[in-house]
Amino acid sequence: MENSKNVFVTILGKPNVGKSSLLNALVGEKIAAVSAKPQTTRTRITGVLTKEETQFVFIDTPGKHRAHNKLGEHMMKTVDDSVESSEVALLVVDCTRMPNDSEKELARSLKGRTHSALLLNKIDLYSDKSALMEKIAVYSALHDFDEVIPISVLENEGLDIVMSYIESHAVEGPHYFPDDSFTDQPEKVLMAEMIREKALECLNDEVPHGIAVTIEALEERETKSGEPILDISANIYCERDSHKGIIIGKGGQMLRKIGSLAREDLENFFEIKVNLDLWVKVKEGWRNKEALIKNFGLS
Repeated sequence: MENSKNVFVTILGKPNVGKSSLLNALVGEKIAAVSAKPQTTRTRITGVLTKEETQFVFIDTPGKHRAHNKLGEHMMKTVDDSVESSEVALLVVDCTRMPNDSEKELARSLKGRTHSALLLNKIDLYSDKSALMEKIAVYSALHDFDEVIPISVLENEGLDIVMSYIESHAVEGPHYFPDDSFTDQPEKVLMAEMIREKALECLNDEVPHGIAVTIEALEERETKSGEPILDISANIYCERDSHKGIIIGKGGQMLRKIGSLAREDLENFFEIKVNLDLWVKVKEGWRNKEALIKNFGLS
């Protein structure tokens, strides 16, 4: 395309401030797992949106936190690498809370960057918007942001302003992805993330951080009536036998619930009937084992 432009955007923030929800909203497709549990995003997930001559490439990063194992170290390296490789950095914060140490560190780390904006998410929870000024003053003292944009991903408020800001920093260059694509993630990765998201929603707090999901088999076939159906076999890995029992639940009730919710999402997303088989396996301490982290596609 003549006069084509592109812009690479990194979305930063501590866990559970709405980064993945923002990515999904800006791209217009659900490509990143969303959950109220911290550390839902573990890898660098790329979303793509092409509008006329401009291609927007969004990079959703894991929430900034102190690493407690090798998986955590990989996640934090992903954050640092992503910032270095993009033209625009968006720091997403929960406007109802004052910044913690990791957010202050993130804001300071943006010094020297050409383009960065502060996004104050969850403004729908504020009736008195003047209360935002204290937060803005604290963040502005840490870094001189180009823009401070109050937003509500939930209410789709302020996202047009965010897109206008990003577009103003697009540079001349090729489109690195097909214009009709919305992510660089393989189908199997998207499927695994959808299953893991449902597991995060359903399970107790002590289990989710130790969960990984892999797609073991994938085959499309036709039923006897000629209807297309997608057979998916997936493994849910956990770190302890006691966790395996929680994931399966009494009489398999929890695993069936996770499978039912995931199957609904998979069918809606891929627009095909899905037959989903889930299996639960134990890999003790996998988050501290480089080979397993790599095996699960998390390095």
